[in-house]
Amino acid sequence: MLIVGLRYTTQVIVLSETGDTMKNTNKLKLQSNTTKVDVWDILVRIFHWSLVLFFTIAYLTEDDWLDIHTIAGYTVFLLLIFRLIWGVIGTKYAKFRNFLPQPKRAIQYLKDEISGDAKQYLGHNPAGAIMVYLLIIVLFLTTLSGMAIISTEGFGPLAGTFVSQWSGKTLEDIHELLTSLILFLVFLHIAGVVFSSFMQEENLVKAMITGKKQTENKGEK
Repeated sequence: MLIVGLRYTTQVIVLSETGDTMKNTNKLKLQSNTTKVDVWDILVRIFHWSLVLFFTIAYLTEDDWLDIHTIAGYTVFLLLIFRLIWGVIGTKYAKFRNFLPQPKRAIQYLKDEISGDAKQYLGHNPAGAIMVYLLIIVLFLTTLSGMAIISTEGFGPLAGTFVSQWSGKTLEDIHELLTSLILFLVFLHIAGVVFSSFMQEENLVKAMITGKKQTENKGEK
């Protein structure tokens, strides 16, 4: 009985060690099949987090600190101008031509993502690309509507133009509506980042901090 017990124990230990070895081997294989690639350049990363910061400041100061709100709004506007320029002359994954909005591909990508069969994109995936364009457009409209509001009081770059003759109340309603739309888009954006990070087993937030993403050695998209 003692001998049988020792044999059984030895078999269990060997099997356990074999299983651990196989797991470690698989991990090493996965690591060897992936490569860290520079995707988001430093200017894209500064733009992204600066936009997050100044939009948050603008949103939180809308009612009580209008001077700060206005400065933050102008900063968001200037950041967007920079992004438009960098989207033309910037690095590979920053250029708009590399992630043009394609609704059909975006819908198919979302279906594949849900089923776990989505292809890997080092830059913006088709759904993310559309979100980028939507955010830029709505943010631009929001900042312009804010400039239009203060122009009715004789301030800002639009003061003295035909826009300054518009109804201040109407412009404020438009500004608030656009702000609500931004919040909705931001919620979708965050949800998409979290979901994609889970499905792709990669921290996409960290990638926007370090600028690096991992890709399989067999190629990239």
